Amino acid sequence: MRGIHRSYPTGGGLLPVLTGLDLEVAQGEWVAILGASGSGKSTLINIVGLLDQPDAGTYLLGGRDVGRLDDRGSAGVRNRDIGMVFQRFNLLPRTSALENVATPLLYARCAAAERTRRAERALARVGLANHAGHDSSQLSGGQMQRVAIARALVNDPALLLADEPTGNLDSASGAEVLRLFDELREAGRTIVMITHDLDVAERADRRLVLADGVLRTRGRSMPARA
Repeated sequence: MRGIHRSYPTGGGLLPVLTGLDLEVAQGEWVAILGASGSGKSTLINIVGLLDQPDAGTYLLGGRDVGRLDDRGSAGVRNRDIGMVFQRFNLLPRTSALENVATPLLYARCAAAERTRRAERALARVGLANHAGHDSSQLSGGQMQRVAIARALVNDPALLLADEPTGNLDSASGAEVLRLFDELREAGRTIVMITHDLDVAERADRRLVLADGVLRTRGRSMPARA
């Protein structure tokens, strides 16, 4: 990302949130982004995840310019190349873990048998092979987050985004999820994580701070090279 700007209209005009932000993440790197409430972390993760577009600037994903795609193009890249994990899990209620994990494959028009096979494999990867038939009411918070991670991984995306992935978990469940992120990093997965927790951020390869609309480290603007 180079020169990313994003503002939102308010009653008094435009509120600048990102003001010329630069970010470069290497393949296989785990980057943690910290910032105070209202610093623009959610805006940044939404732009990286193609849920929002910048007002100005360039966003290349795997060398492809994705910052100005239309809704259909953004949805295609998001479903194929980006996996997202949210603080509140965002699981479908009254739906089994297997069906939740298989949901992205529906949009990819994957055949039913292949959806099941790939969803089962993703659940096994996060240690929940024996919970495929459980719905969210039968799962702990840590298990729900692992289902959400399996869903994010089922399409084998190039980039995994995590927005406060341990924010709603107790310490034991949070540690369990972080161990899984350690394993994903060791397997070469590229991860960008938003967190307010310094201890969580310390697990990443690199830590950046979002302040005044740009990424900084040690009080300086961050060119964000790996």
